[in-house]
Amino acid sequence: MNAQLQQLQAQLDGELYYDKMMRHLYATDASVYRELPLAVALPMHAEDIRKLVTFANENGTSLIPRAAGTSLAGQCVGDGIVVDVSKYMNRILEINAEEGWVRVEPGVIRDELNHVLKEYGFFFGPNTSTANRAMIGGMVGNNSCGTTSIVYGSTRDHVQELEVVLSDGSTAVFHDLDEAGFRQKLKAEGLEGDLYRHLNQTLSVPERQAAIREAFPKASIERRNTGYAVDLLIEQQPFDEAGRAFNFCELLCGSEGTLAFTTAIKIHVDPLPKPKEIVVCAHFNSIPESLEAVLVAMSFQPSACELMDKIILDLTKQNIEQKKNRFFVEGDPEGILMVEFRGDTFEEARDQGKAMIAALEEAGLGYAYPIVEAPKTKQAWDLRKAGLGLLANIPGDAKPVACIEDTAVDIKDLPAYIKEFDQLMANFGQQAVYYAHAGAGELHLRPILDLKKAEGQRLFYEITKAVAKLVKKYNGSLSGEHGDGRVRAEFIPLMIGEYNYEYLRQIKQAWDPKGIFNPGKIVDAPPMKSSFRYEAEQPTPVHDTVYDFSEAGGILRAAERCNGSGDCRKLNFSGGTMCPSYRATRDEKDTTRGRANILREFLTMNVKENPFDHPEIYQAMDLCLACKGCTAECPSNVDMTTLKSEFLYQYQKANGVPLRSRAFANIGRINSLAIRVPALSNFALTNPVLSGLAKSVLGVAPGRSLPTVHNISLRRWARKHADKLKPQGQPLGAVYLFIDEFTNYNDTSIGIKAVELLSRLGYEVRCVDHGESGRAHMSKGLLEEAQKLAVENVSAFKDLISAQTPLIGIEPSAILSFRDEYPKLVSKDLQEAAKTLGENALMVEEFLMREVEAGRLNDNAFTTESRKVMLHGHCHQKALAGIEPSAFILNLPRNYTVETIPSGCCGMAGSFGYEKEHYELSMTVGEQVLFPAVREASREHIIAAPGTSCRHQIKDGTKREALHPVEVLWGALK
Repeated sequence: MNAQLQQLQAQLDGELYYDKMMRHLYATDASVYRELPLAVALPMHAEDIRKLVTFANENGTSLIPRAAGTSLAGQCVGDGIVVDVSKYMNRILEINAEEGWVRVEPGVIRDELNHVLKEYGFFFGPNTSTANRAMIGGMVGNNSCGTTSIVYGSTRDHVQELEVVLSDGSTAVFHDLDEAGFRQKLKAEGLEGDLYRHLNQTLSVPERQAAIREAFPKASIERRNTGYAVDLLIEQQPFDEAGRAFNFCELLCGSEGTLAFTTAIKIHVDPLPKPKEIVVCAHFNSIPESLEAVLVAMSFQPSACELMDKIILDLTKQNIEQKKNRFFVEGDPEGILMVEFRGDTFEEARDQGKAMIAALEEAGLGYAYPIVEAPKTKQAWDLRKAGLGLLANIPGDAKPVACIEDTAVDIKDLPAYIKEFDQLMANFGQQAVYYAHAGAGELHLRPILDLKKAEGQRLFYEITKAVAKLVKKYNGSLSGEHGDGRVRAEFIPLMIGEYNYEYLRQIKQAWDPKGIFNPGKIVDAPPMKSSFRYEAEQPTPVHDTVYDFSEAGGILRAAERCNGSGDCRKLNFSGGTMCPSYRATRDEKDTTRGRANILREFLTMNVKENPFDHPEIYQAMDLCLACKGCTAECPSNVDMTTLKSEFLYQYQKANGVPLRSRAFANIGRINSLAIRVPALSNFALTNPVLSGLAKSVLGVAPGRSLPTVHNISLRRWARKHADKLKPQGQPLGAVYLFIDEFTNYNDTSIGIKAVELLSRLGYEVRCVDHGESGRAHMSKGLLEEAQKLAVENVSAFKDLISAQTPLIGIEPSAILSFRDEYPKLVSKDLQEAAKTLGENALMVEEFLMREVEAGRLNDNAFTTESRKVMLHGHCHQKALAGIEPSAFILNLPRNYTVETIPSGCCGMAGSFGYEKEHYELSMTVGEQVLFPAVREASREHIIAAPGTSCRHQIKDGTKREALHPVEVLWGALK
């Protein structure tokens, strides 16, 4: 087959891969299933899709369509060619504001579309929790709904037209047809005409229509997606004379790519909702109480009504990003119902919320009803949207699994259904997770099972079967918005009857006689207990590591935390940092998810003596900038920076440490020599010939400037100017200064200004001997050296530092190592001391903000001159401390105003941006947001950046000098 694939590769304008890494990369989605595909295609356009269809027909293989790859039912898993439309087929083709529609390719992201539509006054209503990476093609395939379905319905309700490639390679456009148009299609030649003729012949039978009406879910359930939507087709002309115009789009929506391959989508869009919103976050002491409250809440016609249970809420406490979003939680509720109201004014929205609260209080439902107003509503909804990813944080191998998470019943039946569901779960010894779309009669219910065990796999099937019978009792839908896929397809005959199921098989046969489109989904699916990610009773290998991964259960389980939710695929319009390399390349391998999957795959399936000695893992890790964005932003707490660091250490055991890596890791030692003859050293570093030679030897990009050394180290300056370390009067307090290797040799002037600033503000600065931070060693995988430095520094400071006398640092990546890596690097006997030390190791900006908030510091020492500051935050700072302290202290001078640049990573990432093979990507990352913002800023504006590599990147990319925040404050002193 490789020869045929090679020929196909040459024919496509897009990309085709069939190497080991790419096949393993696409072996999973967000479901529990795993299957190695034959190949992976990244089509450029519809013609590439047509060529892929021809290839599949001629070679007896299949095509598995994939967009963001967040499917929970296994829709994107199969042994054929995975066709990923996300990289290239992501264009907005046409916007018609006058008629209120937009035409897009399937890889357009829902939130990105709305970002563009906003200037036209429109938006696309269906709003999944994955909306910042979910793509319109995937939403069509699953008929996605989301939080706003109670107002805007499902994706199907908005689709007007689909352009598709049919299974014979022909193309078709499906849209509304009046009865005359339908009759005309019956005369058409080819497969398209056959489809109309088949449907007309089979669906016109009264007995079939009666059977469909009898067995399909209640029409009152908005979220019904069981099987193919033939129950909607019989409501159209010509099958219902009074029905709406016939449109095959209603059948294709929710068909999971099993009938045709969609290449363009025309969707209706709505005017922007009322601009002011509030969210009432009603707290309850039990889930049944919260469900009774749903009926009350829905009578007030909110725009969203969502539930989170205690399990989800407790997991938010363990996530850096989501801890900030818990600000509205009072006490320890068993459930919170989030009910959104909108109005032209806050008063209008607030009045609606207060009326609902009064009704809840009158009914004796709930104990607290905080009202969250915009812009903080975004944080509240981010907490809710993190639910899927957060579930991976439950300790151990037993996780909340997706199998019964998509059930929907009539909202009036919801309390009774959940009561029976609770009893059913109790019979299985289960406590399920409850969250999501309570207002639409659909809760994402998840049992907690260990699918590595035979018993867990048995319960997976038995629980799903039992719940399917319960849903059928209420004439509900087993699939509300996540689709049948392969996880629920086995139970479709139970839900709609064998007669109707056989009709679905006939439809599949008519559309796709050779079974090339996503086979094994919806109809003729394999058993739901087959093709799991893990074989039953398969042991989880344990690997010796330098970092302590015991909290996760080892490095493999740390990678397994990734559940495929794909939060790392968000782009710049969504904000945040994760994942900078993916934002530049749009390649799945460059996501946190992709890297975690590759690490999991090869560590699990390893047969080598060194389980890390796989070039495929190296390839996946190569473009990781170690930005730590995932440490905070990944709801599953996947820390790829630490995983990469450990991987490099283990990989280099078998493959050696490159010269360049040793040089970068030991930059502190090199600079300690260079600073002895600073003039000579700086001449060599800036001379085109000499620096060019050094760059050539080390593999540094020719276009990258090299950092020079100062004429004196900060340590030496501090010894010579001990008098400047103390304030003139009675000290307000004392701090210990961590003199990192970058500030010590390269940015000495910043260190001097930091000391002078603190002294002028009334603080005594103390310096003691200590080691380098080890940051460069960690980034290059030299972990034995990093570990020694961590032990040295923890030992040096553990008895000196307290909340009253903190350790402060200037370079974020260095001082924050105390908080993040050191507790995982030091020996067990030092771990508690390291954790305590980390809690009191602060960026200088954090310390100053704390002092202002404590009332010990004010703006009296600073100028009243007006200046504007543009602030770019360091990635490690944003992940571990937040950018807020820097912005806060830059606002300290009375008339200084600060604008935070909405940039992610700058692209330099320590040594990454120096490396010849990474330079172009580094600059691409910088060009996405940061560089344009700096170039557009007035020359009168101050550019501030706490990170040394960020300042270097800004200088190389924009020719502007950026200042550390302490330099800005030092310059603002009276």
